[in-house]
Amino acid sequence: MSSSTYDAVVVGSGPNGLAAAIALQQAGLAVLLLEGKSELGGGLRTAELTLPGFRHDICSAIHPLAAASPFFQTLPLAQYGLKYIVPPVAAAHPFDDGTAATVVTSLADTAHSLGPDAAAYQHLLSPLVASWPGIANDVLAPLHFPRHPLDMARFGLPALLPATVLTRRFQGEKAKGLFAGMAAHAIQPLGNLTTSAIGLVLLIAAHRGGWPLPQGGSQAIADALVAHFRALGGTVETGTYIRSLAQLPQAQAVLFDVTPAQLLQIAGHSLSRIYQWQLRRYRYGMGVYKVDWALEEAIPFTAPGCREAGTVHLGNTQAEIVAGEKATSQGQHPARPFVLLAQQSLFDPTRAPAGRHTAWAYCHVPNGSRVDRTAAIEAQVERFAPGFRERIIGRHTLDTAQLESYNPNYVGGDINGGRLDISQLFTRPALRASPYRTSQAGLYLCSSATPPGGGVHGMCGYYAARRALRDVFRLPAPPLYQA
Repeated sequence: MSSSTYDAVVVGSGPNGLAAAIALQQAGLAVLLLEGKSELGGGLRTAELTLPGFRHDICSAIHPLAAASPFFQTLPLAQYGLKYIVPPVAAAHPFDDGTAATVVTSLADTAHSLGPDAAAYQHLLSPLVASWPGIANDVLAPLHFPRHPLDMARFGLPALLPATVLTRRFQGEKAKGLFAGMAAHAIQPLGNLTTSAIGLVLLIAAHRGGWPLPQGGSQAIADALVAHFRALGGTVETGTYIRSLAQLPQAQAVLFDVTPAQLLQIAGHSLSRIYQWQLRRYRYGMGVYKVDWALEEAIPFTAPGCREAGTVHLGNTQAEIVAGEKATSQGQHPARPFVLLAQQSLFDPTRAPAGRHTAWAYCHVPNGSRVDRTAAIEAQVERFAPGFRERIIGRHTLDTAQLESYNPNYVGGDINGGRLDISQLFTRPALRASPYRTSQAGLYLCSSATPPGGGVHGMCGYYAARRALRDVFRLPAPPLYQA
């Protein structure tokens, strides 16, 4: 490790660590970014997991929140080669009858496709889509008084509802199933409070700009962020896994892109007893089991809309999704799990050799599960795309332990950095005046274990950097994008 002295050190190069490092460097500080692995990016990595020439996103794949991030929008990432591709259908949700609900940029067209629920869908989403530019900074932020309280209340009241309650606004199975699939991104039982929030955010993003994927793979986002950080004068070191504070160079502030479990291992002896107690009580959520495929041909979905979608939600009806997610949260492995699938190569030819394709999918599993879910996931794809299995020419799987080994922030396979239920939505990782401060002056958390939580948006890192800039350096934070 470099013997130089830095103003600030950031540990971990996931999207939040990169956002924190950039925000600190923008303020004129000398910043060192440390990454334990040989490659930067955390969950933003792409590799040939199956066969040569087939490039797979190891973790995150589709990036509506990255493209819409209030902080990332302030950065000139396109000049470092980042290009987003927007599929014509953001998300498709097939049903057993061969039809599918599809979400496209046009809110009116999406609503029209939902038949009897067209008016209810428009009534719910239209005002939120219109007000999003004014409330995005408040939604993707720690708890505070919003700049536009009425617009925020219009979003917040339905967002606090369990998804099973919000869907009572709909009559038909298409709208109910579609929203249940969106809400299942919360990775918790859909009867829980706040599970509607992620569903609403994802639908708003779809109607404001679609669900983009980065050309060449998710690694392109990390590469652009790293390039910008270096262009600002930042220093990067890889292969430096921090296990204790003694390993760190001298700095006035250290920001950790880690979750409570790792922070306790690294800095536990420096933290107050009550803060340690709070961190030990932090709860992790369900894990995921992931499969990547190299395919001879594209997935032959029965419903035409699925063949134009970057993301496909495989769960059939709301009742089936609700039952499966509840069973998983109780430690079970349902025969028909809810599956999130991405088919990037349909729109990005750099992902596979000419004429061939890739696909990416995962299902939720109990935290720490080692059960092989490959057959169950492939059965769900085959259910809506007969002949899918015949097209598989390569396969790669990751269970919860392998995911955690790849990225220690995925404790037990939890890709959200901790359960995002009502008790941890605003107080993650502990109930404090600032969720980014630890009990030790100069030490901060900037990971998805802090508000606003999981997702590739960098806002946890931005707000942690802003807190450190004010506390330690008495400097203003870089301004956020204002629409």
